[in-house]
Amino acid sequence: MNAVESVKIDITVIIGKSTLPIHQLLKMGRGAVIELDANQNDDVWILANNEPIARGEIVLQGDVIAISITDTVNGFFG
Repeated sequence: MNAVESVKIDITVIIGKSTLPIHQLLKMGRGAVIELDANQNDDVWILANNEPIARGEIVLQGDVIAISITDTVNGFFG
């Protein structure tokens, strides 16, 4: 394994946000739905190790949900 293959990066995609009391969160069970402050066509943020690196949009391909990068944050990807 070369050095690049051993680098680990956490990728996070932020679709939206929500605020709710902790007691409500604790009552939620499997399959619960949390309403977000986002619309279907809103951009999503892509973070690498909690640092924003790009924006994108959600793409549905059959049963697969993917993210298409639409813009990068200055300094990333050239």
